[in-house]
Amino acid sequence: MFTDIEGSTRLARMLGDTYRAVLNAHRSVLRAALSDFGGVELLTEGDSFFVAFDNADAAVAACVEAQRRLAAFNWPRSDAVPKVRMGLHTGYATPIGVEYASAEVHRAARVSAAAHGGQVLCSEATALAVTTTFTTATAAAETLDGVDMLDLGAFRLRGFDDDERIFQVLAPGLEREFPRPRTAEAPRHNLPAEHCSFVGRHAETAELAELISHHRLVSVVGPGGAGKTRLGLAVAEQVLDAYPGGVWTIDAATATGGLPTALASALGLRPEPGRPMIETLVEQCAERRMLVILQTCDAAPGLTANLVHRLLSRCRRLDVLATGRAPLGLPGETVWRIPPMAPADAFALLKERATAARGGRRGDDDEQLAELAARLEGSPLAIELAAARLRLLPAELLARRLDDPIGALDSDACGEGRHDSLRNSLEWSYRSLGSRAAELLRRLAVFAGPVDLSTVDWCGEGALSALSELAEKSLIEVVPGPRYRMSDHVRSYALRRLADAGDEPAVRDRHLAWSLDTLTNVAVDTDGQLRTVSLTDLGPYVDEWQAALRWASAGGDVRSGLRLAGALNPWWREHGGAGEGRTLLTRLYERADADSEPAELARAYLIHADLADDPAERDEFLLRAEAAARRAGDPALLVRALGSRRIRLDEHGEEATETSCRSVIAEAERAGVATESLPAVLSLAELFWRRGALTEAAELLGSARQLEAGRPEDRGRRSVDWLLGMVALRRGDLVAAHDHLVVALRSRLRHGFRGAAADAVAAIAARCALGGDAVSATVLFGGAEAARGARRTESFGAFWSEQQVALRLALGDAAFDAAYADGANLGFDHIVAMALAIQHPDLEDGAARFAQIVR
Repeated sequence: MFTDIEGSTRLARMLGDTYRAVLNAHRSVLRAALSDFGGVELLTEGDSFFVAFDNADAAVAACVEAQRRLAAFNWPRSDAVPKVRMGLHTGYATPIGVEYASAEVHRAARVSAAAHGGQVLCSEATALAVTTTFTTATAAAETLDGVDMLDLGAFRLRGFDDDERIFQVLAPGLEREFPRPRTAEAPRHNLPAEHCSFVGRHAETAELAELISHHRLVSVVGPGGAGKTRLGLAVAEQVLDAYPGGVWTIDAATATGGLPTALASALGLRPEPGRPMIETLVEQCAERRMLVILQTCDAAPGLTANLVHRLLSRCRRLDVLATGRAPLGLPGETVWRIPPMAPADAFALLKERATAARGGRRGDDDEQLAELAARLEGSPLAIELAAARLRLLPAELLARRLDDPIGALDSDACGEGRHDSLRNSLEWSYRSLGSRAAELLRRLAVFAGPVDLSTVDWCGEGALSALSELAEKSLIEVVPGPRYRMSDHVRSYALRRLADAGDEPAVRDRHLAWSLDTLTNVAVDTDGQLRTVSLTDLGPYVDEWQAALRWASAGGDVRSGLRLAGALNPWWREHGGAGEGRTLLTRLYERADADSEPAELARAYLIHADLADDPAERDEFLLRAEAAARRAGDPALLVRALGSRRIRLDEHGEEATETSCRSVIAEAERAGVATESLPAVLSLAELFWRRGALTEAAELLGSARQLEAGRPEDRGRRSVDWLLGMVALRRGDLVAAHDHLVVALRSRLRHGFRGAAADAVAAIAARCALGGDAVSATVLFGGAEAARGARRTESFGAFWSEQQVALRLALGDAAFDAAYADGANLGFDHIVAMALAIQHPDLEDGAARFAQIVR
């Protein structure tokens, strides 16, 4: 026990010489009371006492009795009553001379220092040691009758790192109301102070807080650098008031002394001799309403799971929020996978961090920053690294380098911490993988996009088990389908590991073989017949085929590369990529040996010519194609090369063009490859349309249907119906025009030919104009412009202009411009729907056909 007089210095100055008498009286009263209960006075200095007892009951009784006697003493003045504060603690100490040496002695002194004058405080150890049953013969039993202990809560005593629960001794004759103890309250949490702002994630914060309120164990799972820890701490700040027992966080990656010890240290608990720390934890937390946040659980998954299981099993009011790259796998666990940052949040974070990296100066590159943020896949770690890179590179240039995120964002000077670089973060996860999972990760890295389960099986035996491990450890994301997606960051790392392992050529050859297999499935029907070429069907595989083609052009099989280039040709022509296509083809030519099949080279030269923008380059490759086709003895390829080189509607006169068309048609018929004459037939029909020879054009197109049906690469465009519709428009036959053009539009949409579909929309606009619906026609003409960038025909531009001039005259400039702008702003999908919804001429008011049926 320690005691002293509160405000003794002030009292001494106020009383002057009288203070000595007050001090001596105070000593006499205390000594008498203490001796009555067996107290041993170890030290007295000034107005303080240091007293030891052999049991807690006697110590508490002595304090109660001393306070009563002090209150009852006849002091010389009413304002001269000494207010004595008393503190008790029970613990082990080593006798040294006439004193004791122990940290517990200092703890008792700090308890006393926390008290107010007239107050008796004791530690939890003393409160627990006081018995509730006494023999009637002892003075302590009589004094303790009616004594109670008031739990004031946990406090942090000066000089001690753990918390101490302090109790006030309540007894008849003692004051009861005092201010809070004179020491710092034990903290309600150990959440770290933010060193930078937490940006965005409002929806995720609310969702996670709601989950925590309904589930005892919630695991936030996601890849490294996804922001799991920051989000968990932000949620903890929000739910702090819901946990009177506090919110406590530890990191499994830095808990070198063990997880129970780390958590006990955070809670301010002292180790007990001979008792496991987990038992101390469970006892202290048993009835506390508290939240424990366990960070980086994947650093010690088994130990973390064991700790969580023990806590949840024995502490019924305790909740756990775990963060890691994989779930804990415990019963009752709610696994919440953290999503990438929303685009707006990613931009806001990048902009704020970029401003800080530039010394607080805001730039005027918001548009470039938005594009950069969109390339970073919503990864907070990547955004932080990119912001630091902006000291060196402008946002636009950095975005161009993100095909290899690790090369663009990591630096050789980065630290060794797992969040210091993308490489370190991914290395942390990769080291935890089994051999099969690591091998599968390397093999999947050569795929350009998400894959399905059959593709995973293609990668080798046991792939499903390995895939499960990759998904659990957040290296593969499961997306609807289901499909399995690898982020660009993971792919960049896995490709490096693939190269280090020396397996890249074999794995890429396997991917090339897979690409050819999927190409066969897309191009050939189950009965062995070639399917109609459909960009809609090709779309899901284009990125993979292009990746395989790049490998074929660099070091893979040339013949396979040429086949892939042929499949990609219609996609490049419709969606762009002609420049890269020509480059890859050139690399394939350079790698082709003398034994290469001339027919394969002829096809490749024709593709190159089709992709060429420069007329001279186009003619050069058509000549190469013609020569290769002659060497191969392939009449179909020869007719195709001759037709492409000779027929130029807008480069030669009409008579020369007609002669060329007829010669190609005749050549094809002589060689027995009549279907190859279709381009020449269509060009000749268009030439007739320009001349106004509509009967000849219609007859020629009627005979072309069979040719078109025999060409899978052209069937989807329905060019015959398209031109028959144009012929019908010139004839004024709106019924036939409508029928043919809708057929063409539906087919072009179904097979993904967006530019050709836009031409069909423009033709339906002309049909509306000729039918007297000027507003719909103008809106459709404007909407056709929504397909900018797609491959459009230029042959009918003059006809469209003629119709639009007439519409402008009919509507007036203001109305025409407004309707045209409305169409351009609607978006192409809406415009197509509008075009297909145009009423058939037979159903319009006053239509001649079906009039009898209507009546």
